[in-house]
Amino acid sequence: MKRALFAAVSLLALSCAASAQQMDEESLRALILQTIRDNPEVIMEAIETLQAQEAEAQAAAAAAALTAQMGALQNDPNAPVLGNPDGDITVVEFFDYNCGYCRRVFPNVKALMEEDTNIRVVMREWPILGEESVFAARASLASRKQGKYEEFHNALMGANGRASQAVVLSIADDLGMDIDQLRADMESPEVDAHINTSRQLTQALGVNGTPAFVFEDQLVPGAIELEQMKQLVEELRG
Repeated sequence: MKRALFAAVSLLALSCAASAQQMDEESLRALILQTIRDNPEVIMEAIETLQAQEAEAQAAAAAAALTAQMGALQNDPNAPVLGNPDGDITVVEFFDYNCGYCRRVFPNVKALMEEDTNIRVVMREWPILGEESVFAARASLASRKQGKYEEFHNALMGANGRASQAVVLSIADDLGMDIDQLRADMESPEVDAHINTSRQLTQALGVNGTPAFVFEDQLVPGAIELEQMKQLVEELRG
């Protein structure tokens, strides 16, 4: 905001004085102050214009980043896929098992896949809420080796309270998993790679919280409602 204000008043002052280049610093400062007093509405218009230009530049940068990362987002063989693996619309979700908003949006994602059998959902584990989240994400990714990812994911998202180590291992035990194997697989290079890739993708896209979705070429942050998801899918197909 300060940069925009300085730029706005400077541009306005220079536009009001053709000989501004020949003015000394004190005279130019006085001209700028007088311009602000005489034209407050013009200053605000200039600021709004600069802010709009900045917003457009940010949007263009985000679109370019999405295009550049599309392959990694949609086709990472190290990312679990739910729904229809051959679906015509791909949705990518960044989430954390200890994120309340992720849990809130979980039924919406599940309902979308159940109601639309042509949706492909790429799961991107992005544990950002402490060591318990890291443990949960590693365990969830490791559960793939035992063919339990979707069941494990659903149970973690539906759990009460935090996804602590005790809760995670209890769920694994309830699902009949081999706990020793799970612990070993949690330290695999594939698990490390998935979490690191999630971190790199969010940095590239400017994502700063969970949940965050990518509907094909559209970045949609936040716990969005089911109807909004359906609308996005309909627009993409249209």
